[in-house]
Amino acid sequence: MVFRIGLVFALASYSLLGQVPASRIPALERIAVNGMERGHIPALSISIQSGDRPDYASAWGFSDLENFVPATPRTIFRLASLSKPFTAVAALKLVEAGKLDLDAEIQNYLPSFPRKQWPVTMRELLSHLSGIRAYEGDEISITRHYGDVIGGLEIFEKDPLLHEPGTKYFYSTYGFNVAGAVVQAISGMPFAAFVEENILRPSGAVTMRPDSVFDIIPNRARGYYLPADGKLQNCGLADTGYKLPGGGWVAAATDITQFARALMDEKLLNPETMHMMWSSNKLKDGSTNSYGLGWNNERHNGLRLATHSGGQQGTSTFLILCPERKISVVVLANLESAPVREIALELFDEMVGSSK
Repeated sequence: MVFRIGLVFALASYSLLGQVPASRIPALERIAVNGMERGHIPALSISIQSGDRPDYASAWGFSDLENFVPATPRTIFRLASLSKPFTAVAALKLVEAGKLDLDAEIQNYLPSFPRKQWPVTMRELLSHLSGIRAYEGDEISITRHYGDVIGGLEIFEKDPLLHEPGTKYFYSTYGFNVAGAVVQAISGMPFAAFVEENILRPSGAVTMRPDSVFDIIPNRARGYYLPADGKLQNCGLADTGYKLPGGGWVAAATDITQFARALMDEKLLNPETMHMMWSSNKLKDGSTNSYGLGWNNERHNGLRLATHSGGQQGTSTFLILCPERKISVVVLANLESAPVREIALELFDEMVGSSK
């Protein structure tokens, strides 16, 4: 059976209406639905936070095509690399507590991690400047279960660095796995428990949790893949437990805007720390790139944005946070390589227009 996505999203649409002006709702819905059509997305969930007003959240389509389960704003999606900002905030909370020096060698905190040709620091891990390698072969599709962030390090911990830290930007989820292990070692708590206690609870994020393949997770979306022939397929298998700090959480869209609101309301980090987190890092040759500490830094229509994307088996995610306007937008889809960035930017532009 070939699913016609235009029919699928028309059959299911659920919204939680906050105080986003009612006059803007049709435009927001049109952007989301048009994006679903373009991307052939089975289920799309969005959440928008504007100023001090409650979130607007809505979802369309089906979270499970085989069982015709409609998506709602409470549907749980894999976050993929949208997990990385949470790891960065967790590390920076330890910096503020005086327990972590961003520029100290990580073996000061995690002596079990093998030393490399050059010293590696937490700042370099969080900015993708560490030289730790990325996936090789079929590692992105690992189905072996690792019950702890330390265990998953065995995949790459014996490998040499690709280059001297601080000399080149190289995106590495494995680098964030090490960062999460450092957080765990310093805090003396399991990484997931530290994030829950210090980030999720203060943010009011009630659904976010590790993406366990064994746990029963209510409202979890099934993931899909769209090959070149246009016939939707179930996504490939993967156990993301080995990379919780870099891409192993699940959540509803509203939890992500709760997190964004807590940051902008200075409930998680102080302004100086957030400025550092959202500032580009200098390489050793004096050049800079657009990645800060766990966040992409970009400008859009004259506004400074902190963003992050995510993509893995059965999911595509994108978060926009604009401190200047106190607007955040998150878009989650249960389809690989979906155009979530484009949808999120269109939604953001609509919200900026409505706030003028």
